[in-house]
Amino acid sequence: MAATTHLLRRVFVWELPVRVYHWVNALSITILCITGYLIGKPPAFMFSGEAWERYWFGWIRYIHFATAYIFVFNFIFRLYWGFVGNKYANWKNFIPTNKKFWAEIWQVLKIDILQIKSGGHMSVGHNALAGFIYFFTFLAFVVQVITGFGLYEAMSDNWFAKLFAWVPVLAGNDMLLRNIHHLFMWFFILFTIIHVYLVFYHDYVEGRGEISSMGGGWKFIEEEEFHHHQKEEQKESKK
Repeated sequence: MAATTHLLRRVFVWELPVRVYHWVNALSITILCITGYLIGKPPAFMFSGEAWERYWFGWIRYIHFATAYIFVFNFIFRLYWGFVGNKYANWKNFIPTNKKFWAEIWQVLKIDILQIKSGGHMSVGHNALAGFIYFFTFLAFVVQVITGFGLYEAMSDNWFAKLFAWVPVLAGNDMLLRNIHHLFMWFFILFTIIHVYLVFYHDYVEGRGEISSMGGGWKFIEEEEFHHHQKEEQKESKK
């Protein structure tokens, strides 16, 4: 069987701020999950010296809290960039606003779950399903920030932490906040595993440079696909 060839067009998709956000976010979540797990289940170490001579657990808590600040302000920046960035970073890529969005979600589900080869046009940036899942992930970010800083508020004099003084009062007790915070940690661990798998899978199936695009910002799409997206943009601009 003769191999089919396609003319490819190199398209710049991910701007530098989006790429920086992605890797800072990935590193932050990794550190927060590791340190958060250790805080929830600290291992028992036997030392011959005094407790104050061993400050390893204090450093774990410090790294967790410091990373949480980086995570929060990085996330706030991404929300801002969803309004000022290019069309691939726009907030509309994460919320279903039309029938086309839902149709592409079903199309991606057929590829990812039913293993049916795509015959339609796919988004150049985030596909619709990925964008929709990221929307719920952003909501999970908000829950983690609220519960995390709600727990941290009692031990900090920082003005930002004090903004969450209402959270323990609303929850009624710290135990509920800890359980919610811990539960969502496992959500992020599961999300990361699935996310990494699907990135490699779509890179193999679509051949668009999914993995390398988050390093350099460029993707590769078929010439026909490129012209299709140009027509779609012209239709949108006329509305």
